[in-house]
Amino acid sequence: MAEPLAYMQRTRDWYLALGYGNPYQWAHNEDVPFSGLGRPLSKSRVALVTTAALFQPDRGDQGPGADYNGTAKFHEVWSHPVDPAPDVRISHIAYDRSHTRAEDPRTWFPLPALKQAAAAGRIGSLTTRAYGFPTKRSQRANIESDAPALLEALAGEATQAAILVANCPVCHQSVSLAARHLEAAGIATVIMGCAKDIVEHCGVPRYVFSDFPLGNAAGKPFDEESQQFTLGLALSALEIVSRPRTTLVSPLEWTAGNDSWKDDYSNPTKLTPEELARRRAEFENAKTATANSVTSG
Repeated sequence: MAEPLAYMQRTRDWYLALGYGNPYQWAHNEDVPFSGLGRPLSKSRVALVTTAALFQPDRGDQGPGADYNGTAKFHEVWSHPVDPAPDVRISHIAYDRSHTRAEDPRTWFPLPALKQAAAAGRIGSLTTRAYGFPTKRSQRANIESDAPALLEALAGEATQAAILVANCPVCHQSVSLAARHLEAAGIATVIMGCAKDIVEHCGVPRYVFSDFPLGNAAGKPFDEESQQFTLGLALSALEIVSRPRTTLVSPLEWTAGNDSWKDDYSNPTKLTPEELARRRAEFENAKTATANSVTSG
């Protein structure tokens, strides 16, 4: 398998090229909390946590291939019954819009596969609600407010294990911080993601890495075999991993023998100065829209 894309360096280069100084400092920890299940997975209650947002029909285009939509962003932990399943979208985050279109929610929200696992006795049960964890550049907000809120919700459902699914670069950091908090409180966790460097830099107990474009942490779109396999890795990680900082690498490839998609994601060397200026203007407009949505919300 080819080398994973170095998202921390790529995003640093991207924002410097757009004219922003003071590069972002990604979360890094030497020590990693770790909790074993303490019981068979087949007798454990499992929660699903995603950085996808609940669909909000009054917040603009959130459908397949939509441009970045900051107004659809959420800022607090959400929950929704698993029956009926919630409609969750990823238009509010920086997934790979060049190589995937966000057409299949199962690639960022593996609830159908988890329900099948529960029906087959692979897990004891699902929590009655699924959860959304907000993506924030503020590590302090994730650590001091969001992670405790998620823990309180999962503890209220007597959760033994949580599967956290990341999408954008910062999403990977946010769920990593959440996983660390849950583990310290005794809930076993596994992250499903596509940005290996960010998760491992932060330091987590268990991580299933898929070398796919961002937005496909739970498997390839409309490929049930891929989705079942990826979830199976996550469930196996909860069972077999015995020490922190363990990454299970999926052997699946996005396109056999072709990793050209890695060269496209937020790569300033492939754009003209005029196009970079346009992208900066888009970014500033998106920030303003996001700030306005927080104020109005």
